[in-house]
Amino acid sequence: MRWALVKVCLAVTTMVVVAFAVPLGLVIKEMARDRAFSNAERTAAAIGPTLSITTDRDQLDRALATAQTGEEDRMSVYVPAGGGHQAIRLGKQRVGSDRLDIRQATVVDVPGGSVWLQPIAVSTGKIAVVEVYVPEDEVTNGVTTAWVVLGGVGIALIIGSVAVADRLGGRMVQPAQRLVGAAHDLGDGKLGARVPEDGPTELRLAAVAFNSMADQVVQLLANERELAADLSHRLRTPLTVLRLNAASLGDGAAAEQTRAAVEQLEHEVDTIIRTARDAKPQTVAAGPGAGCDAAEVIRERMGFWSALAEDEGRKVSVAGVDRPVRIPVARGELAAALDALLGNVFRHTPEGTAFAVDVHRAEGAVIVLVSDAGPGILDPEAAMARGKGGGGGAEETEVGSTGLGLDIVRRVAESTGGDVRIGSSVLGGTEVRIWLQLEGHGPAQGRRGHGRRGRDRKGANGSRKKSVAHGLVSTFNRSRSLT
Repeated sequence: MRWALVKVCLAVTTMVVVAFAVPLGLVIKEMARDRAFSNAERTAAAIGPTLSITTDRDQLDRALATAQTGEEDRMSVYVPAGGGHQAIRLGKQRVGSDRLDIRQATVVDVPGGSVWLQPIAVSTGKIAVVEVYVPEDEVTNGVTTAWVVLGGVGIALIIGSVAVADRLGGRMVQPAQRLVGAAHDLGDGKLGARVPEDGPTELRLAAVAFNSMADQVVQLLANERELAADLSHRLRTPLTVLRLNAASLGDGAAAEQTRAAVEQLEHEVDTIIRTARDAKPQTVAAGPGAGCDAAEVIRERMGFWSALAEDEGRKVSVAGVDRPVRIPVARGELAAALDALLGNVFRHTPEGTAFAVDVHRAEGAVIVLVSDAGPGILDPEAAMARGKGGGGGAEETEVGSTGLGLDIVRRVAESTGGDVRIGSSVLGGTEVRIWLQLEGHGPAQGRRGHGRRGRDRKGANGSRKKSVAHGLVSTFNRSRSLT
């Protein structure tokens, strides 16, 4: 579009320049010719008074020498014979006598230029002819310079018009290009893409409409994210309890129907969650000064899960929640992340498997560790992928997993500038480390602190691993015999 505008302006300006420059160039050439022959006419007229008084050769010769112009012998006089007098020829004649019988001024072309022939009546009653030679360079004197100046002005006008058209086209095209780029960014999942509302009125209105549409898309995705979070956080927990309780009902038709109903309900919930897993939601961290007390939220959620853990014979330990730990994460987001991790422990590890939740305050960050004594995860990277629902280990291989739990935890951590990593726990199973960056601290600084704290924790918990091992073996055997 921009180049099209430039081409149109270039064509129009060129036609206008040619339409004016060509006639003007011809006029300049004609004016130079008229000027040269006007000078020749004035030169010829200068000897006219002398010819009207006398035809004496000597006097005419002196008058001719006085009226002569230029370095060359450019002027001559021819007086025809009459009254007993011979014809008089003065100066260098360039035209034959046969062409001098004229009654009005005439221009005759000769080699190297032209000749102005001016008839003048003399005292003898005859018509004398004054011949003035006009060289070709005098006829075209100044024409080339005028044409060069005229061509330069025309080229300058064309360049100037093209530059102005390019600038005006840029003002029209750049907003359109920004609109196209923002549309591509929004299509690629960059929900923060917006268009500056400037440029021509039409493009400005288009930018306003695009920004309004983008805001609506973000709002729709936010609603979808909230729906998925509500389904995964609130329905998963009671469904897990129902499934475990249904497993302990024993045999019988009513028990089988209950278990089938719970399984069907769980399948329907999984189907609903999968419809929203491609939305790529983004967790928004709490603003400055907001957040929650991680210790309080962990105590509350562990109070809920401890009752179920007691029913299944799971040993639970909690550490680091005896004092407030402020983090820049909304209370509901942290609770959802904890429920997702603890729900995975109950869902994907055998009954009687121990687990622990520890909170550590590192330099510029808070670390939440959720550990268990289960079989572990063979492929942590696959387990972290949203919607995959399987990392190759016992905790993510059960049929019906939506693969959203660990992704929810990851988004909560990344909203603060932190991250989530999966490794081996001191209990022998999986350890999920949630790194929550505190306000005013860069990620690099926090990770340096974590490396040191992580090694300290592993060494400090070495003895606990040995003390729990024997209890885990007996609990695991007992749970297998019950199932």
